[in-house]
Amino acid sequence: MAEKGKKSLAERFQGLKIEWQKIVWLDRDTVTKQTVATVIVAVVLGIIIAVFDLVIRRGVDVLVKL
Repeated sequence: MAEKGKKSLAERFQGLKIEWQKIVWLDRDTVTKQTVATVIVAVVLGIIIAVFDLVIRRGVDVLVKL
């Protein structure tokens, strides 16, 4: 017995096609700018984390030698 509200495979693909057409694709320039900004932020945060790690490691080394 088929459940109420269950869609056939064809209906599911039709719905998927309709939803796919609603997607707003960004232009190449916008994607490039956002990618560059993301990479720059990731590198800067990586450097900041590395510096904090170095400072904390040196601080722990000094405390251990006391």
